[in-house]
Amino acid sequence: MEEDTQNIHLKRLHSRLGEIVYQLTQIQFSQFGPAQAWRPALNMYLYSRQIVVCVDLAGMEKETLNLRVEPRRLRIGGRREPPEPSGIEETALQVLSMEIDYGCFERDILLPAEVEPERVTAQQRNGLLWVYLPLRLPA
Repeated sequence: MEEDTQNIHLKRLHSRLGEIVYQLTQIQFSQFGPAQAWRPALNMYLYSRQIVVCVDLAGMEKETLNLRVEPRRLRIGGRREPPEPSGIEETALQVLSMEIDYGCFERDILLPAEVEPERVTAQQRNGLLWVYLPLRLPA
């Protein structure tokens, strides 16, 4: 008899748990909170006379970027706003997916050799920031 009572109790718990899981899967998020700090992806290349860094910063204006160069360090920071559709006069009913990082970021990149900060150049092309860091050559 005790075993039957335990089985009934377990079946009820299992059923209730199933209901809770179903309800959780039905929640539809209509707004997301602000993103945490994020780290943009980058590639770095070493050449005989320079280091080239490419940073994925799609959707960012150069005015929102901050670059600081030291002989052995490159620091890139800024803030990317969440991308939202433009030209639509109504509010979205629901955000179905939000995978693009946004908000404040900072990358501190240690360089494998000394560079000349005063000769650094940078340009944005197709959502990528290219930073050209001339190596400090021995005198």
